[in-house]
Amino acid sequence: MKDWIIPQDKQFFDLLEESAENVRDGAEFLVYIVENYDDLKNKCHKMKALEHKGDEITHNIYNLLNTTFITPIEPDEISRLASSLDDILDYIDGATRMMYLYGIPETDRFMVELSKLILISAEELLFAVKGIRDLKHPKGIEERCIEINRLENLGDDLLGEAIQEIFQCNDAIRLIKYKDIYEKLESATDRCENAANVLSDIAIRHS
Repeated sequence: MKDWIIPQDKQFFDLLEESAENVRDGAEFLVYIVENYDDLKNKCHKMKALEHKGDEITHNIYNLLNTTFITPIEPDEISRLASSLDDILDYIDGATRMMYLYGIPETDRFMVELSKLILISAEELLFAVKGIRDLKHPKGIEERCIEINRLENLGDDLLGEAIQEIFQCNDAIRLIKYKDIYEKLESATDRCENAANVLSDIAIRHS
């Protein structure tokens, strides 16, 4: 009964940080994959394991929400943040699997640069998620979220440049495959921005 009534601040924050760390690990592994493009089947299995770990963490957060009467921040905020972090890794995993299933012979600079934007965004998110343990000073969270929004804009620009270049290709199959991968990677930066928006809302509401 005591555990059900007393706010389980540490457990929620620990799980959210674990989720953000797992997203960062997935983004880091994505960069490794696109820069060391070999043995892709095994690397996809390792990425899928990270994605499954993210699902498990999210499931644990939802279970804790269902058994906790008082939460450190609003239950809806916890749920939205957990879901938005999980979405990022889904898109990272999806991009990696697409490279393998499409039989892409090699990555290009756009895939590498988009992957690096995802990694930087994931690192910023991890710092911001750690910041919600103490919301007395929300400025640091806001600064991280602003940077993630800037990175997402860079992703939009990079996607536009990538599509413009690939449409110069006369190979229609290659065009479709590479365009899909570019868009999947850019969507991961969108999901990073979504998570940043949730964090920004939390910081504003509780400051």
